[in-house]
Amino acid sequence: MPSLFPRWMNTLPTVLGLMGAGLTAAVVGGVWYYFTPAFWEVGYAPIQPGSQKLVSGFNHQIHAGKLGMDCRYCHTNVETSSHSNVPPVATCYGCHAENRMRLPTEEKVGFVRAAYAGDQPIAWTEVHILPDYVQFPHMSHVNAGVSCFSCHGQVTAMPVVHQVKSLAMSFCLDCHRDPTPSLVPKDKVTDLVWVEQEWLSKPVEERRYNGITPEMLRGELLRDPPTHCAACHY
Repeated sequence: MPSLFPRWMNTLPTVLGLMGAGLTAAVVGGVWYYFTPAFWEVGYAPIQPGSQKLVSGFNHQIHAGKLGMDCRYCHTNVETSSHSNVPPVATCYGCHAENRMRLPTEEKVGFVRAAYAGDQPIAWTEVHILPDYVQFPHMSHVNAGVSCFSCHGQVTAMPVVHQVKSLAMSFCLDCHRDPTPSLVPKDKVTDLVWVEQEWLSKPVEERRYNGITPEMLRGELLRDPPTHCAACHY
């Protein structure tokens, strides 16, 4: 009696199984990458008040780069507070009052003067956003010798600040498990150009600054960085 189905159909379950496994792997891989902060958050650069073309209302490349302003001039609480504060309008106006500084195009700072005159804050848009259930104490990291560069990148070269690190839990845990490569001399924490070019550009074992080594910086920590859930999560 002839068979009802051709012989090649015997391989159909195997082929379908392999196709199903491949599709499952593709879906898992896609979710693994595209549903993570590394894809959705890295590169995030919101439009800020006073922005013109490709330049933000506050150009870090000019202020922190060309003018050499220290991060702490504006972010004054970063060494003593969990939150890295945004400066009040008075800080901006201190340099950009009409009788203090004349710019080639005065309209660039008009929004600063208008906010100061109206006693209103400038509605800057936050770039580096953590979930509400996560805490990141800036003072602990800065005072331990973790440079701003480690999380924020080379801000001194950014006309528009954007997110360069995922800030995902794995990013934090990798550093907490082995903080030595991320530690810099404490008087260089906000010197981002030096940190990038003179410190992080070298292998850990070759880093030296006034006799200080990464191992010595690790030894100065009051305790090893915590890796338990309660350290970062409420």
